Amino acid sequence: MKLYINPKVEEILEWGYCILIAIVLALLVRFYIGTPTIVQQPSMYPTLQENQRLWLNRWGRTTKKMPERGDIITFEAPSVTSPKSDEIDSNSPIAIYNYKPKSFLGKFSYYVLEIHKTSYIKRVIGLPGEHVQIQDGKVYINEEELDENGYLRSGIVTSVSEGGFDDFIVPDNCVFAMGDNRSKSTDCRVFGCIPLEKIESKVFIRIWPLNVFGKVKKVE
Repeated sequence: MKLYINPKVEEILEWGYCILIAIVLALLVRFYIGTPTIVQQPSMYPTLQENQRLWLNRWGRTTKKMPERGDIITFEAPSVTSPKSDEIDSNSPIAIYNYKPKSFLGKFSYYVLEIHKTSYIKRVIGLPGEHVQIQDGKVYINEEELDENGYLRSGIVTSVSEGGFDDFIVPDNCVFAMGDNRSKSTDCRVFGCIPLEKIESKVFIRIWPLNVFGKVKKVE
């Protein structure tokens, strides 16, 4: 016997299926391919300015590809952004991440929907195995001064507060990143290097305002 379904109910179900499929596809694209975001802090000024809209490329996270020096990345904010002296280990300068949702719903909400999740935007400066030193207002990679004229404003110096990371080797599968607006940036100088698994995306295109629309180029 054929089950009779009211045409109006059938239409509603069809629309429901279409909406569900659209939501699933949108979440897949957001998590694995790319997503828009808004710059909310001045830490990357003048390269990126507050309220600019960006398109983030998340394919690197999907393929677990290590970013390159000069890339502007986003990453999950560490659980401890101002570690105490007894939480800092110069021999293992890795940011502390101790928040891990346990339930499926908690993981979905935090990692996919990104509810109550904070992310930072910074520029990659040091790569795995490199010796990073910050002294006299400058950055040195493997004992050679890093040329940062392509993105730092004239007169900007790089300093590290007492107890911060200023002389260390970047651990395996980690990067050292800083904001271009050094005095207004809370970054790896304070909380340590970022593991590859915590890197979320690379800044790809500036989409708003229209007068600055275009690809955000990497500067080495």
